[in-house]
Amino acid sequence: QVQVMESGGGLVQAGGSLRLSCAASGSMFSINRMGWYRQAPGKQRELVATITSGGSTNYADSVKGRLTISGDNAKNTVYLQMNSLKPEDTAVYYCNADLNTRGGKYVYWGQGTQVTVSS
Repeated sequence: QVQVMESGGGLVQAGGSLRLSCAASGSMFSINRMGWYRQAPGKQRELVATITSGGSTNYADSVKGRLTISGDNAKNTVYLQMNSLKPEDTAVYYCNADLNTRGGKYVYWGQGTQVTVSS
């Protein structure tokens, strides 16, 4: 059984900062990649940023220079530092974990954490 759990969402004013955390736990051998996606009301879920176990990162153009993804392999945890937040960053942020388990390679999702940026 694998669990992926996010924390750190909340309400912040435009220009402010938040830090999201996501930890993967349970029966797994290794992590291939973890990342953050977001879904705003009435919109499709979209990629925010991903990081591989080797540290390679990928960002959506809309967040480059403002949001930074990082990981701690020893803790199976990934972070999203969000600076210079804008109202359009308001969304539910979901953590995604691409893991190797006893049963094979699987992708897991967290339950989501709300980020609200007020203007």
